[in-house]
Amino acid sequence: MIFALLNLFLLLIVIINALTMPKLSRHTASSQSIAIHIPMRNESENVIEVIEMLKNQKYGGGYHFYLLDDNSTDDTYGLLEESIGSDNRFTLLSGSEPPVGWIGKTWALEQLFQTSEEEIIISLDADVRITTDAFSRAVSTLNTYGLDFLSIYPRQIVTSFIQRMVQPLLQWSWLSTLILRITMRFANPAFAVANGQFFMVRRSAMPGYQEVANKVLDDMELARVLLKKGHKGSVINGGDIAQCHMYSSFTDLRAGYAKSLWKAFGSIGGTIFAIAFILASGVVPIILILAGSAWGWIAFELIVLSRIISASLSNGKIFDSLMHPISSVLLIYLIIYSWSVRKSVQWRGRTL
Repeated sequence: MIFALLNLFLLLIVIINALTMPKLSRHTASSQSIAIHIPMRNESENVIEVIEMLKNQKYGGGYHFYLLDDNSTDDTYGLLEESIGSDNRFTLLSGSEPPVGWIGKTWALEQLFQTSEEEIIISLDADVRITTDAFSRAVSTLNTYGLDFLSIYPRQIVTSFIQRMVQPLLQWSWLSTLILRITMRFANPAFAVANGQFFMVRRSAMPGYQEVANKVLDDMELARVLLKKGHKGSVINGGDIAQCHMYSSFTDLRAGYAKSLWKAFGSIGGTIFAIAFILASGVVPIILILAGSAWGWIAFELIVLSRIISASLSNGKIFDSLMHPISSVLLIYLIIYSWSVRKSVQWRGRTL
């Protein structure tokens, strides 16, 4: 019975979010100046699409694109130069190696921050694709809710079975544990949730990246820093204006999670609690079903329903919700794997 109650609790939070969570603004008018920051390291396969996407943006206020090549070992910089051409809306930087105490991405973001001066900063990952009105609607949403920062959560593109099992858990995790309408009202670090794929912040609230210089989960840690300083912000479903295909293979997916999952829960104690939670909500119901318990079926149906609602909100594959136990087992594996390789994790050719 206790497992059914746990999953009922998660379902209720998802339902509350489905009924009350903030939505992207439909308005596109804005006069505020924005800086778009995009750090790139070994992103040659993304350069041409990114530049074309940026050139097609429609925004009513002043805007400028700041791109930084972070010591790429491929032809990222050359492709950027060629694709940008003489377009004066772009500033292309050649980044320096990170100083002691910094990791690559946070140092790249800090260099971009020090270069730009616009009122609102929008950071994008190179694998994110956005609609032509994305910046306008994002800025309008920030203003509508009176926020200092906002994480626009892209629709996650999945092209393999493993991706379909794992990626939807990202959005479901915050839809089932945080009431977003509440998180936007209070500057409480316990409510921190963010995704650095599409992150926007007011310069007046932004302290720079010094306080997250060596943080692998720089997006979550930056959100905590901002909330501790009394600034308000949260995450919002941005599937209408942004999408992201993070990984092209299981090897890439495992490497991506390996660099961050061991830090995701704060400590070894937090990790053990997270694994126990995943087991209780996603795996134990199946064990109970196999043991002939009706409560197992109830717990399973409740968790699947929460996943179905989450999938419908994020334009995901509803059928995959039925395989939540498989998703849970895979996530536990990735957590354990992340801990096992934490001292030798590499990303984009750098040891973290």
